[in-house]
Amino acid sequence: MGVLQNKIDFEAIITVNNANCNGDPLNGNMPRITDEGFGEISDVCIKRKIRNRLMDMGESIFVQSDDKNVDGYDSLKERADKNPAFGTELKKGKKANAQVAYQAACQEWMDVRSFGQVFAFKGEELSLGIRGPVSLHPAFSVDPINITTIKITKSVNSEDTKGGKASDTMGDKHRVDFGVYLLKGSINVQLAEKTGFTQEDAEKIKEAIRTLFVNDSSSARPEGSMEIHKLYWWEHNCKIGQYSTKKVHDSLCVAKKEGVLTPKSIEDYQITLTPLEGLTVEEYDGI
Repeated sequence: MGVLQNKIDFEAIITVNNANCNGDPLNGNMPRITDEGFGEISDVCIKRKIRNRLMDMGESIFVQSDDKNVDGYDSLKERADKNPAFGTELKKGKKANAQVAYQAACQEWMDVRSFGQVFAFKGEELSLGIRGPVSLHPAFSVDPINITTIKITKSVNSEDTKGGKASDTMGDKHRVDFGVYLLKGSINVQLAEKTGFTQEDAEKIKEAIRTLFVNDSSSARPEGSMEIHKLYWWEHNCKIGQYSTKKVHDSLCVAKKEGVLTPKSIEDYQITLTPLEGLTVEEYDGI
């Protein structure tokens, strides 16, 4: 398939049930929350999950987490250095051709041509910034969330205490009781033309979002506690789009049903999609 020709907007409905969907390390790893009490999942967290899903699908990814490392490189710089095309330009220093390096990076790594990347390594003359066509908003909950904190104990010492300290240590574990979050994003054609992002790449991003929480379970996010309930995918008929991204996203409304005070499941919500003339939407169930 060729380079993406038409603008794409998308929105996903995420359900969270007794899970810590995105802990804040500066707040005792409590689920992220706004000043108004709405839950938040950062765009960085979502991109990490998309990268992991793309790796599961066999795609070459530049920004790999330590627990998902598949090529054995210990740093981004080492991964860049070892790449035959990009690494060759990187080693040329001031004589490096930035355009050649740009094209090599976008061709090699799908996350680079999707989300962009800054290549600026200590001691290297070549500094390169790439803007990607796929943009993601942080996901916010439809309603304020309730966070439950429980006390836990660690029954084994991490180190030899020489009899000076008991093994039982108190700690906290946090969870969102239930929440419905909206993930919004879009794909820009003008930037896709620069990075070489294709229609096929867009289909892979779609599948990665639809299956976002596959192979993502942990103690904080038990299997089945988070899921994509629905994914809505709008493909316009031109590069700039028939409607603004905000108008497209606003055409989907998720609100508590009348009489529901404390939602316990997605069934407590009314999902309304207002058609936009001339713009079709594809609807997918998550997995």
